[in-house]
Amino acid sequence: MQESPAHLPTLNRDRIISGEILKFYQTHALFRERYRVLKQLGQGGFGVTYLAQDLKLPGQPYCVIKQLCPKTKNEVSLERAKIRFRREARALANLGSHSQIPRLLDYFTTSGEFYLVQDYIQGQTLAQEVRQSGQQTEAQVKYFLSEIIPVVHFIHRNRIIHRDIKPPNIIRSTLDRRLVLIDFGAVREFLADIDEVTAHQAAASQFVGTPGFAPPEQLALRPCCSSDIYALGMTCLFLLTGRTPIEFDQEPRTGRVRWQQAVTVSSHFASVLDKMLMPDPNDRYPSAEALGRALALEPHLDTLAQCMHTKPPLSPDANAGPAIAEDYYLTPIQREAQAIRKWRNRRFNQEPPRLSRSNDSISLP
Repeated sequence: MQESPAHLPTLNRDRIISGEILKFYQTHALFRERYRVLKQLGQGGFGVTYLAQDLKLPGQPYCVIKQLCPKTKNEVSLERAKIRFRREARALANLGSHSQIPRLLDYFTTSGEFYLVQDYIQGQTLAQEVRQSGQQTEAQVKYFLSEIIPVVHFIHRNRIIHRDIKPPNIIRSTLDRRLVLIDFGAVREFLADIDEVTAHQAAASQFVGTPGFAPPEQLALRPCCSSDIYALGMTCLFLLTGRTPIEFDQEPRTGRVRWQQAVTVSSHFASVLDKMLMPDPNDRYPSAEALGRALALEPHLDTLAQCMHTKPPLSPDANAGPAIAEDYYLTPIQREAQAIRKWRNRRFNQEPPRLSRSNDSISLP
């Protein structure tokens, strides 16, 4: 059961509470006969998030109600939006089996508005952690990646792109210290293009994500799995430096982020970050799994270097006859045969020829 928030701020009735849920907040009546709306948690371009209690469950646990607000009143568009909303919500529900993704408890439409009900995760976001404790070390950031990469791999395996990975959307649970990934942009995307009238609007009006954390192809409305890899890289830079993406310069010709002067990390981790932050998605890690493998190699690089044939073969003995690079790959029998040939060659070169007195011909050994 979700624990109670340690300190619930005093409810502010001046906060923006709108739509169907407004009257339930004002009268303290139960929304859908089970949810008591307590306060607003946040507001964005796509809707409003509220903290509530589910009075139908034992212990009356806290939950989060997300009100998604389509920007159209066209009935045909709203019906089309309902169909897509249900499809996206079912896809999100399939992710609920992962312990680092909030469970989707309910979803519904009422009065032309769309609602998701999810687990409430008590804790601090990574953005709050950095503001409170300062920037993190390379070791801490690597540990963060080891925790979050399996989650990203899981959602990609379910054919969902998060599209809004950033420090405010990653919460460290107070209950057990696990990282939880919240606020999936894939479910919000249906709000961006439900009205045919707005289909010609600028890409910025349909963009789902956060500028700076989103890579170029996502800004161009072409997100892919490696778009989330880029966002993870920018999140790592925030953890290492405390700087937001807008505080980093970019190379004018390539668009690559200039971050190397802001923080010092190991050469291997620097190469990993560079690859995560490539402007072209084809130059990044193709998957979270590939990124995880690259990070896992680091402790073994010295051992692996001894096994790699990065140096030319040693020069052969001047008296041993011609040598070939394939010596490294000979079987024991082949090595023995080669040793016999070398021995015979040395004997031939060292012993003078013997003359046969019978016919004055040269007799070779």
